[in-house]
Amino acid sequence: MLKRLAACIHEYKTASIKAPLFVSLEVVMEVIIPYCMGKLLDNGVTPGNMTYILQIGAVLVLLCVFSLTFGVLAGRNAAFASAGFARNLRHDAFHNVQRFSFSNIDRFSVASLVTRLTTDVTNLQNAYQMIIRITVRAPLMLVFSLIMAFRVNHRLSLIFLCVLPLLAFGLGVIIKHAHPIFTRVFKTYDKLNRVVSENLHGIRVVKAFVREEHEKEKFNTVSESIYSDFVSAEKLLAFNAPMMQLSANSVMLLISWFGAHMIFDSGNNAAAGMTTGDLVILITYAMQILMNLMMLSMIFVMLTMSRASAQRIYEVLEENSDLKNPPQPVMDVKDGSVEFENVSFSYAGSEDKLCLKNISFSVRSGETVGILGGTGAGKSTLVQLIARLYDATTGTVRVGGRDVRDYDLDTLRGQVAMVLQKNVLFSGTIKENLRWGNENATDEELEEACRLAQADGFIREFPDGYDTFIEQGGTNVSGGQKQRLCIARSLLKKPKILVLDDSTSAVDTKTDALIRKALRDYIPSTTKFIIAQRVSSVEHADKIIVLDGGEIEAIGTHETLLGHDQIYTEVYNSQMKGGEE
Repeated sequence: MLKRLAACIHEYKTASIKAPLFVSLEVVMEVIIPYCMGKLLDNGVTPGNMTYILQIGAVLVLLCVFSLTFGVLAGRNAAFASAGFARNLRHDAFHNVQRFSFSNIDRFSVASLVTRLTTDVTNLQNAYQMIIRITVRAPLMLVFSLIMAFRVNHRLSLIFLCVLPLLAFGLGVIIKHAHPIFTRVFKTYDKLNRVVSENLHGIRVVKAFVREEHEKEKFNTVSESIYSDFVSAEKLLAFNAPMMQLSANSVMLLISWFGAHMIFDSGNNAAAGMTTGDLVILITYAMQILMNLMMLSMIFVMLTMSRASAQRIYEVLEENSDLKNPPQPVMDVKDGSVEFENVSFSYAGSEDKLCLKNISFSVRSGETVGILGGTGAGKSTLVQLIARLYDATTGTVRVGGRDVRDYDLDTLRGQVAMVLQKNVLFSGTIKENLRWGNENATDEELEEACRLAQADGFIREFPDGYDTFIEQGGTNVSGGQKQRLCIARSLLKKPKILVLDDSTSAVDTKTDALIRKALRDYIPSTTKFIIAQRVSSVEHADKIIVLDGGEIEAIGTHETLLGHDQIYTEVYNSQMKGGEE
């Protein structure tokens, strides 16, 4: 995991090396300063040697200047490297998500992916900055301060060695029990994001059904869960500060007590005692050691939190798409012919849970195919196999005479335009949304596509026309307007296969008929799959497929199916004749 995350450092390796290098130089300066101050006290202040005081004073000023300079450079490089590391993490994770197949996306919820690309990346950014700066500084300061303390007085310095194991044991216990809680917290964050996202996307439904209190209760339940987990974790982490404070006070008390006795003893036996300057040096080193122990404990807390985040980001980075290009992909789709040969499909990848069973049919290029069936019959699933949004569990899907798995994915999907059941418009102008179909389309081509999709009329009624801004998700246009814009967007693609997945359900029958006529006239060579609930939307199709329970109930034209297929006849009678017959 660490190797994969470290690969995201990329071009920030130099800054990541400079930061700890400057930190090391800063530590050296800060370790020398207390030693010089002690000597200044013993050899300058006590005997009143002004020349020595000025000399050591100048050295101290230079050491402080160098320490400040190295500290600033270390901080600058650490901030630059950590921000760049986070940017690369987001970049790599987001780009990998774009390669996910539908089945990959199904394994991650949208809320979870949002949390991983925001909160989890921020946690890793903070952790990385601490690793290349504080994690380097604290151990170096500990080691160098201990070395200097032993050089001044090895007997008093043994006090540090007695305290360190106790602190290490205490930190280990805290981390062991806190990490599982933080892992649980981040999963709950996913749930919180999902609740908020659902509420904001469905706010009109919430208000229409007066369900505000219910939504508040859902939010409060998840929020309370996060609060409880954080309280549990913070209760454990709260032991860290008093434990460090107790250690610091104990060390200071012991050094002061034994140091004072040694200074007193030095009056009788100078070789066995110590000077006042030595005591000041040891106290200063004690403060440095204990402060950096405190920093280390903070690092352990941060790493405990970021460990869970690192695992979650790693899962996104390592997730491989189920759909991959073959070694030598076909880069050209010959025509829009489609053939299903004994195709079965399961979202779970199991032949025991099939939602499509033994589907076989063929469509010539340019034909119009209508697909009817009840809810859950597998209509949308069937057409998604054409663009290889999913791979068939068994059997073969062919487009242009070739297995869809032989094609380059971008090439295949570039020739299959899909107006999905859930129409999606992105924030931006109408022109920007339409150019998803063809980014180089001229204004004249945009207008022509919209006329064919019966969208030009209502667009021109907007004050800004084609420059009208569309809110996220298309919330400022009606369902029928959204469908027509999505159809126009697909027409601009000029595909060899066009799939309309119940994409005229929100328009009236007259507009539906005009759209179908435009499709026949504008793209006669394009194979068209029309999924609809209305018989009138498919009755003029060259071929109508009736699905029932994931299986083909019947295939034929309107004339051959009417009166001969029970399901089709029942649907027709209920819609066209009110069920009287």
